Amino acid sequence: MTIENGHQHENGRRKPVRVYMDGCFDMMHFGHANALRQAKSLGDVLVVGICPDDEIRRNKGPPVMNNDERLAAVESVKWVDEIITNVPYDVTADFLKTLIEDHGVDFIVHGDDPCLGPDGRDVYAAVKEEKKFRTVKRTEGVSSTDILDRIMRCEGDLVTKPTKMMNGENGMNEMNGTNGTNGTNGLKGSNGTNGTNGTHGTHGTNGTNGIKNSSPFHRPSTFLPTTRRLLEFVGNSNVAKGDGINNVVYVDGAFDMFHAGHIAALR
Repeated sequence: MTIENGHQHENGRRKPVRVYMDGCFDMMHFGHANALRQAKSLGDVLVVGICPDDEIRRNKGPPVMNNDERLAAVESVKWVDEIITNVPYDVTADFLKTLIEDHGVDFIVHGDDPCLGPDGRDVYAAVKEEKKFRTVKRTEGVSSTDILDRIMRCEGDLVTKPTKMMNGENGMNEMNGTNGTNGTNGLKGSNGTNGTNGTHGTHGTNGTNGIKNSSPFHRPSTFLPTTRRLLEFVGNSNVAKGDGINNVVYVDGAFDMFHAGHIAALR
């Protein structure tokens, strides 16, 4: 056995670099997938640890998706090679030893954002002490917290306001109220669609900023998937050209809050 550039070689072959990344992967989204993609690029084999419900509850609060649903989501990601379930949220020295000795992990990867436990300690402190820690860039504009915020905004808009829509209260979202949906005196506003009080006017659907600034469906998003990033996701297709594939199946859908049911349908 020889060692070259920090990698062991057996019989003249380079030992595969095994990378470990853990997480809750609750309401799995583009940011999770991009983190896993980046982690895989740092090695040859990506081992993913999934924290169980009780660990998430103890450290972050109750998860939205259960163990099986989160496992199905991680399994569907093409960059994931192996999965370890029921891993601790805090990567202690003992668990790090288990990862190295039992799973052959070379180093641990996490996003470049802080990851703290309930006591405020860095959950990767032991890993960093052993110089086994690497980071990948966090995906801007998307997070589980942001998705939960969107859900709460939609709930407030769609659940608490239908009564006002029917009764015409406050001139906010009424179809028949005195102030109208989009203006002062009617559906399109007293001065027309684009007038002072119209759809995009000063006094739009929900107040002074108009419909585009107050509706949860139209609020500005900072998420920007660039062409370069999309191409990074397209690569490494499991279907190679010339494989004799005769049937191409088309499936459409909204795929909002992508979950285990969507994954099962696509499979």
